[in-house]
Amino acid sequence: MKLAISGTYSSGKTLTSYALSHLIGIPRTRARTMRELLPFAVPGKTLEQCNGAELLQLIVRRHVERCVHESHLTDGFISDGSSLQEWIYGSVRVIVGINPNDSVHLADTERVVRTEEMAFFEAVVDQLGIAIKEHVKETYDAFVHLPNELTLAKDGHRPVNERFRTLADESIAQNIDALGIPRHVVSGTLPERLERIVEIFGFEPVTDVDKAIALAEDEYKAVDMTIESDRAWATK
Repeated sequence: MKLAISGTYSSGKTLTSYALSHLIGIPRTRARTMRELLPFAVPGKTLEQCNGAELLQLIVRRHVERCVHESHLTDGFISDGSSLQEWIYGSVRVIVGINPNDSVHLADTERVVRTEEMAFFEAVVDQLGIAIKEHVKETYDAFVHLPNELTLAKDGHRPVNERFRTLADESIAQNIDALGIPRHVVSGTLPERLERIVEIFGFEPVTDVDKAIALAEDEYKAVDMTIESDRAWATK
């Protein structure tokens, strides 16, 4: 089984994928986050400061990293997210702008001005989408989609707001369905999510839910959450 846990920012993908991996004994795969990549890919900048070309680099880096990690796990894996969401984070910016927080004054039906630069960005993102969607269709057997039921984390890192998150969430669901991949919406607390996923796919747990969550929380605490401006070590 090649299963992707999908959803947008602060939907609980990472902790859910950690815990599910421990619960059913299937390896977990991921790509480094934008936060982890920025000091190497765009030294000295935060995500809010990145231009369109730099965002495209980050999207491609994450996609390639996912492909490499997934290719080594031929017997199956649980993916924390997918390349589809990286691409969508780019495509939604065609509507809300390269930095979504610069367009929070716009109404829900409005979009940023389509400058020549934005038109070119859109054309490149559209072409990337062809390749990324082909990879997603050929790779994943199913998606577990986590809805936006958790509060958006205000961590000073992600130039994200509720409109961006809602548009991204809707687009993820629409594109998974268009690709014909089974999509199961799973909500509730983490224990409820895990129990529901096991039920849907008929997985055989190798440990109990509480232990899987405890192991996942320990792993999650070890993830480097330092904001970019405090990670100068990575550029030395």
